[in-house]
Amino acid sequence: MPREPRYQKGNGPGTGRVIARACLITLLAVVCLVGGWALGSVKPLPVVVDLLNGGASSDAAQSSQAQPSSEPEASSQAAPSSPVSSEPEEPKTPGIPDDDGIFSAYYERAYQKAKSMTTADLVGQVFFFRCPTEGAVKLIDDCQPGGYCLMADFFEGKTKETVPETLSSFQNSSRTPMFFCCDEEGGTVVRVSRFSQYASQKFESPQQVYARAQLDSVVIDTRDKAQLLKSLGLNLNLAPVADISTNPSDFIYDRSLGQDAQTTADYIRVCVETYQENGLACTLKHFPGYGNNGDTHTGLVYDKRPMETFETSDFLPFRAGIEAGAQFVLVSHNVVECMDPDAPASLSPKVNEILRDELGFTGLVMTDDLIMDAITDFTGGKSPAVTAFQAGNDILLSSDPRTDYQALLSAVESGEVSQDRLMESVVRILAAKYAMGLL
Repeated sequence: MPREPRYQKGNGPGTGRVIARACLITLLAVVCLVGGWALGSVKPLPVVVDLLNGGASSDAAQSSQAQPSSEPEASSQAAPSSPVSSEPEEPKTPGIPDDDGIFSAYYERAYQKAKSMTTADLVGQVFFFRCPTEGAVKLIDDCQPGGYCLMADFFEGKTKETVPETLSSFQNSSRTPMFFCCDEEGGTVVRVSRFSQYASQKFESPQQVYARAQLDSVVIDTRDKAQLLKSLGLNLNLAPVADISTNPSDFIYDRSLGQDAQTTADYIRVCVETYQENGLACTLKHFPGYGNNGDTHTGLVYDKRPMETFETSDFLPFRAGIEAGAQFVLVSHNVVECMDPDAPASLSPKVNEILRDELGFTGLVMTDDLIMDAITDFTGGKSPAVTAFQAGNDILLSSDPRTDYQALLSAVESGEVSQDRLMESVVRILAAKYAMGLL
């Protein structure tokens, strides 16, 4: 015979079970209220919530009330929430830059190398000296500079064959591979292509190049510069110029693209990308932007423009270049009053913080040449090396090498400049050299 259905309509066992369940709910509700009064809370016990939500729940729910549970009974009061546990952060190693920057993959290797170097050699790494016409090897032996900046007097009288030979002899004299750079902007600033033994004609200005075929011609021009400098043994160009100027009367106009902020930003992005594709490092200059100001080669210049102008205009090309992966940014000597009215940008921690924190630059920050009149006027002729380094610059460009080197070395040895501060920049410099294949 077929079995009777478990549940029947009418007043069968199912109805009695529902009535019993209702009585139990009522009883437990009363217990809950009494318990709530005793504890200062009228919140129902969790078991009542389960029963109320379930209504006529399954037999398994009833049996769970009768069986002891291995779990602790829930309290009628909410337990205080415990803080979310997280893994403790690893403490920062003093002397290693605290960022995930473009060279950060090499920080640990650079740090280990830096620890094996003498203080005198560490100090040397933060300098790019103007290469002297005589005694260049002796200067390397004595100071171990991080790099040489090559001016026109270095290239004059040499050939495509003798320049690489000379630079190779410099590398052989250095305990740490060096950067070799020059200003090959095109137009009015050409250290190499002005001489016919290196190029059939000198590189045109950015404005002339852009006028031919806009960004297409910029790619070709930048590629040709990179290939020429690399063939001579250089590994860095102090270009492109990221300053914005549309007024022919501005000091920087002839060296700039001569276009608006967005067009200049597009130009800078293409330049940086093309340099990278051709294996040559490049430098964005002159942060935070020259604008319509005068020439800092000849004296102090005060920039009175509001911060809004920089944020909506001057910063755009620098942001574009940074996002494209530029390895270096060169800081000008202008006194930018809206950022720091008390010091040239190259000597200002505030300007450096803006470059690092607001624009997110994690590469190498370099000063313009510290021998320029804007700086000597500001310091009264004293070496600006310590002030420039304490401002946060990684690399000091110097045409007075022994004076500036000794000033910084003495400051480190006396404790005026901490060993950690020195290591931070040296680690970043060495990491860049690892990243670029120099180390």
